[in-house]
Amino acid sequence: MRTLTALALAWTITPIASCGDAQGHETGWGTATGAAAAPAHEEIEVPPPPFSEGIFPCSDCHDPTLPVNTKRRQLKLAHQEIDLQHDAEHRWCLDCHSASERDRLHLAGGELIEFTESYKLCGQCHGDKYRDWRAGVHGRRSGNWDGHKTYLLCVNCHNAHSPAFKPLRPLPPPARPEGGGQ
Repeated sequence: MRTLTALALAWTITPIASCGDAQGHETGWGTATGAAAAPAHEEIEVPPPPFSEGIFPCSDCHDPTLPVNTKRRQLKLAHQEIDLQHDAEHRWCLDCHSASERDRLHLAGGELIEFTESYKLCGQCHGDKYRDWRAGVHGRRSGNWDGHKTYLLCVNCHNAHSPAFKPLRPLPPPARPEGGGQ
């Protein structure tokens, strides 16, 4: 009886254990064996960010030869109109904007990115929204279902400094048509 149990167990385990490729990598359950790997550096087409008039390039006003004051503070000379309501107790300008290259942003690891790649910066904290954005569930994209696409940046809909949408006042219900044919 023990021999039969051992043979039955071995016969059951063998097909599961053999699910793999020649190098021993698992390719069985839930793995797409024929799918191409995601490209290491994928280009995503986006329109330019909606900068306020006269605000970009930042280097027009920020002189790179002057020392940068990295101290968190209330701005008094410029950008007073910015009301930071984006995790304000933990965030400040230079958490996202580069102090050394004013016309660029930087990721948490220090990698500099262009403003057209700001979705990478947003995605560091808002990973679920980034995933949904890439899938076309969050935000807006146009193009082909299985081909070329153009995405709107997060900042095309959300203010980067205060991303929550302001409450909207509901409109009154539509007027009933007169007569209605009843």
